[in-house]
Amino acid sequence: MLPPVFGVLFDGFAYGMLLFVLSVGLSVTLGLMNFVNLAHCAFAMLGGYVTVTLVNKFGWPFLATLPVAFIVSGLVSVAFERVFYRRLYRASDLDQVLLTIGIAFVSVAVAAFFFGTLQQPVATPAFLRGSIDFLGISLGRYRLFLIAIAVAATALLIAGLDYTRFGAQVRAAVDNQRMARGLGIDVDRTFAMTFALGSGLAGLGGALAIEIVGLDPNFAFIYLVYVLIVVSVGGLGSIAGSFAAACLIGVSDIAGKYYAPELGAFLIYLVMVAVLMWRPAGLFGKR
Repeated sequence: MLPPVFGVLFDGFAYGMLLFVLSVGLSVTLGLMNFVNLAHCAFAMLGGYVTVTLVNKFGWPFLATLPVAFIVSGLVSVAFERVFYRRLYRASDLDQVLLTIGIAFVSVAVAAFFFGTLQQPVATPAFLRGSIDFLGISLGRYRLFLIAIAVAATALLIAGLDYTRFGAQVRAAVDNQRMARGLGIDVDRTFAMTFALGSGLAGLGGALAIEIVGLDPNFAFIYLVYVLIVVSVGGLGSIAGSFAAACLIGVSDIAGKYYAPELGAFLIYLVMVAVLMWRPAGLFGKR
């Protein structure tokens, strides 16, 4: 029989996988494209509300809404990239922050107007409810599903960005746009696809988060803090770093609340400070 600490570790790891899905898109856009997108969790919130609408108003199965949340968030982000973001690729960090934080504020107001300020429930399939007993600890089925999604996303992202032509085009476009254009790379299209990928993953994370942490208009700001912590601890542009940081932050948060409730959520900030004092560029960061 496993001691209770393994149950805490499992819950922390599952929560970390949720943070990973939410944050890995920002790690891609911020680390590879050098764009400070503080509206990232607004696209995650959009994916959540797409799922809520399809399930509660149109009777869609929960699983069928997940790819729709990914696609809608990605397409909306392409529109924002073409209209707003593209103008600021060479602007200062402050300009990028002011634009994207403004978009986040607007998204919160729009969500509150259309959906109200209450938490939004969503019905998950029966086979994802309840738990499985394993050596004396209870493993939530939905958390196991969440872990499987995150591991699959990690493998696909690493393979796609490190070992494909598209990943090479993204890196080339970031390093030297003029040279990339001279080699025939459509830089604008590449950046739009990268933004769509990052925001689509955020939308998927927002849809998956409803069952774990709920969904309301403040989601875009509350989880932006966690996402920024994961990205900074993991290191810019590193998928493996985001995965490791999400595990570390998730386990620290759950274990801290369980074993040291007097510290509350402050423990993750202590972990972040300790890691960045040891490795200022993050666990796997290069700059």
